[in-house]
Amino acid sequence: MSLTTTAVLDRPRVPVQRPAPAKTARDPFIDVLRVFGMALVVLQHWTIPVLAFDGGTLTTGNALATPGVWVVTWISQVMPLVFFAGGAANAISYGRAVSGAPAWISVRLRRLAWPLLPLAAVWIPLPQLLASFGVPEQPLEVGSKLTGQLLWFLAVYLIAVVATPYMTRFSWRILPVLVAGAVVTDVVRFSTGLDAVGYLNIVFVWLAVHQLGFLYAQGRLRLPLVFAAGGFGLAALLVAVGPYPGSMIGLPGAEVSNMAPPTLAMLAVAFGQIGLALVLRPLIVRYHPRRVLAWASTRIMTVYLWHMPALFTVTGVVVVALGLDSPEPLSAGWFAGWPLWFGALCLVMWPLLRGFARFEEPPALPYGKATWGTALTSAGLVGGGLLTLTVAGFAPGAAPFLATVAILGGLLLTGPRARV
Repeated sequence: MSLTTTAVLDRPRVPVQRPAPAKTARDPFIDVLRVFGMALVVLQHWTIPVLAFDGGTLTTGNALATPGVWVVTWISQVMPLVFFAGGAANAISYGRAVSGAPAWISVRLRRLAWPLLPLAAVWIPLPQLLASFGVPEQPLEVGSKLTGQLLWFLAVYLIAVVATPYMTRFSWRILPVLVAGAVVTDVVRFSTGLDAVGYLNIVFVWLAVHQLGFLYAQGRLRLPLVFAAGGFGLAALLVAVGPYPGSMIGLPGAEVSNMAPPTLAMLAVAFGQIGLALVLRPLIVRYHPRRVLAWASTRIMTVYLWHMPALFTVTGVVVVALGLDSPEPLSAGWFAGWPLWFGALCLVMWPLLRGFARFEEPPALPYGKATWGTALTSAGLVGGGLLTLTVAGFAPGAAPFLATVAILGGLLLTGPRARV
């Protein structure tokens, strides 16, 4: 959802370039947001699909398309909280770093990219293998592409990581610029009909939310009730009088999505969610589940990368092989069958978690001489690979292989012999 980062990182083995600042304790509030965000992402992805298989074609609907249910997405769309928590974690981590910005970026890149390698190792040959056993082509294509599309978050988050050393220095100055960029982007998009312009908000919206995490880590976020009321109030106004749909999740048949690309309405909801979370912070800090956080914090990336493959596995058996379509959303049959559906997904997810969680910790290899050249080149290769997988997925062809080679090349640039 970061979602996938931690506030404490392994140290790169390079000469110390600046004095180490005083260490601070982990912030349980940020840990709770990260784990809660990931849990809700998984719950939502596992719950909302409306699936049917007929004539060799798998159709996918969305339970949240039920009239009136869209209001749930103002809380269930937790990517704002994930980016916010990631920004706070990056600010804390960079504040502790003793080896300079390029080395810090290299450490973050290795943690971000290393768990992708086993995912690619499984998914590059898997569609061809399953096709050879007679699995229908169209469901395989759906699963292969959606597995890669989920990586959009990591691609955007990588931009935030690389920008962290600069953006932490000018937190309040940069935030208004990003918000203004989001406003201008939507004005141009909806006044001209050029929807492609809206994709600029992938940077403006999500980096603005990430920037709020910096401000939190610096102790500069005040008046959480104003944030909550102002954010949700503005979102309601935008939906009421603007071109924005009520749902914060893309729905089938909708002309406009608040999520892809993100809109000003999504940014307003982000302010509201963050304000609400800050209002609840005293209770969260006081009653946070320590053991759950300790267990989950080291498995977040694995859950994020592999929960959709678990969904495709159960879908393949239940929907494609057995021909059991999803019940009508929110019907009695839907509620009755949900525990069985969720239980089957957990049974599939458990061995995936046990098998791949070990890759959350990069191998204990020495780091190379970290320079801006190596750090930015590594980020470019990893980012290019992530973007390719986001667009093409793991569908058969050269694209996923080349994307994985690029990611591996970016990892190698953090190694002891890397030079640019």
